Amino acid sequence: MNNENFERTERYLKNVNLRGLLEELNASNIDVVIEEVKHFTEKEAERRDQIVLGYFGEPGVKHIVDLVVNLLLPPPKLGDDAKILDVGAGSGLFTIKIAEQLHLRVPRATFYAMDITPAMLKVLTRKTCKIMSFLGIAENITVSIRQAKKYLQVPDKYDAVISTLTLHHCLDIAKVLEGVRDVLKKNGKAVIVDLCEHPFEDFREKMGDVHLGFNLSLVRKLAEKFFSNVYVKKIPEIFCECSGRSAELFVMALRN
Repeated sequence: MNNENFERTERYLKNVNLRGLLEELNASNIDVVIEEVKHFTEKEAERRDQIVLGYFGEPGVKHIVDLVVNLLLPPPKLGDDAKILDVGAGSGLFTIKIAEQLHLRVPRATFYAMDITPAMLKVLTRKTCKIMSFLGIAENITVSIRQAKKYLQVPDKYDAVISTLTLHHCLDIAKVLEGVRDVLKKNGKAVIVDLCEHPFEDFREKMGDVHLGFNLSLVRKLAEKFFSNVYVKKIPEIFCECSGRSAELFVMALRN
């Protein structure tokens, strides 16, 4: 992203009418989304990287990054100019680390980061000008891209979509998976990392969660409605630690 696009992104994030954007994106429950944005803006945006590192530790974050990259590299091979979208990128901790790792193998790949919290994307943009950030909701990725294209140069389709620890914040999981499918190019692939089902109700308040993780059998069946090739597996020895409680993680790789 050149300096002109960087400055354009800064203006775009600063001047957005968030409620108006959510209305244009047909968000299913705007008030709930606004509360989610408020939670992350007031409690986490400036400290998000440190908070995530507190959940997993440096070794856990590295394990997740390596896992995502290793699932993106097998055939069909990413093209030299691959375009990769991170859905729910937040402050970009995982986005940046995955991009750095992947650039060792695909140097000309370009990364795009979508999130609904302007404060999070402002943090990401301050950290790097190499990733194009834009606002959107995971339940309506296609229209989010269409709206962003009014202000920024973002692609319609992507060679890969990644998402780390976003799915449990989304209201309608089926719409997220459908949107991922719709923005992937032919032979595109997606990798999603999220929480396994857990009983910790206080995660809703402390972490802004909507879902208490996911049953792997159920999430696989849902993904199979949109993708012909679905791989779902619990990630061994990696946990999300919060307030003395531990939730397991899973990874899901998707391809048509």
